[in-house]
Amino acid sequence: MRTGKSGYHQRGLERFFGPLEAKIMEILWAHPHQSIKDVQIRLEKEKDLNYNTVMTVMNRLLEKGILTKTMEGRTSMYSPVQSKAHFLESQSKEISHSLVEDFGPLVVNHMLDALDEADPQLLAKLEQKIKQLKEGK
Repeated sequence: MRTGKSGYHQRGLERFFGPLEAKIMEILWAHPHQSIKDVQIRLEKEKDLNYNTVMTVMNRLLEKGILTKTMEGRTSMYSPVQSKAHFLESQSKEISHSLVEDFGPLVVNHMLDALDEADPQLLAKLEQKIKQLKEGK
């Protein structure tokens, strides 16, 4: 997703987007079908941003296939292609598969070490998944 600086040390949406892209996506996930001006007004509550800057970033997200654009009269209206939950699901799955493919046992060991702090419900799901995988082989 991201171009430029590596996102692996970033948190949240900034793993996938630049800071302004992440803010725009949060707005559009909360309020789909917005014009550039609508998004700019919401962003201005935090920081004064030029309309052209917001337009450039939103059109870049459109080109990446993250947003869709429809016309209402002469106004372009933008919406996310996926819900936030679906986007995070697909991106985290892609990252996980890529890490396992690139680093194999090393990344699996690190993920297992991270389970020390995991929610008990997550551990129960993991146990169930391992059981299913063993039964399927």
